[in-house]
Amino acid sequence: MPVPPAAWLPHATRSAIIVPVPDAEQTVAWHRRGLAPPGVPLVPAHVTVLYPFVHPQRIDADTITGIETALSGVEAFDCVFSQVKWFGEEVLWLEPKPDQHFRSLTHAVCKRFPALLPYDGEHPDTVPHLTVADSRTGNAESKRRVATDITAALPIHARIDTVRLVAGYDEHGPWHPIAEFSLG
Repeated sequence: MPVPPAAWLPHATRSAIIVPVPDAEQTVAWHRRGLAPPGVPLVPAHVTVLYPFVHPQRIDADTITGIETALSGVEAFDCVFSQVKWFGEEVLWLEPKPDQHFRSLTHAVCKRFPALLPYDGEHPDTVPHLTVADSRTGNAESKRRVATDITAALPIHARIDTVRLVAGYDEHGPWHPIAEFSLG
């Protein structure tokens, strides 16, 4: 997918590289919508490779080529989301197994863009995860109910064959695809 002109998303303030997980969307989307405040746009089910990424107004053909170079030679892979986990009591997430493929994607992109650190370096050992709910969505009781419901629907088997560059207006969205990259 070609990169759009910078004017395509004139007010975008953030970008990210993500792995969409459409196989998980049906299981988690309904719960995510129920936990989110009304009118809050949702990012599709995904595992983050690198956030924040380049400011959207600085994304150009060289940026796209850099991502393509970083991902070259990375093969598509399968994973299973079979366990619900928590970061503290706020963030409910699904754990991919194996997670090494996601870690390799992050490593490859960070190697190509060394000035960028996952989550601005706040979490040095970034854990690959698919967020279901976080501190902005739902209360503790509703998150526990969702965790129970989703656990009953697991495992989710997923084929990971796409990486996507997205941009949005803030960390909450809405997020729009800028480019998509197929894994080998």
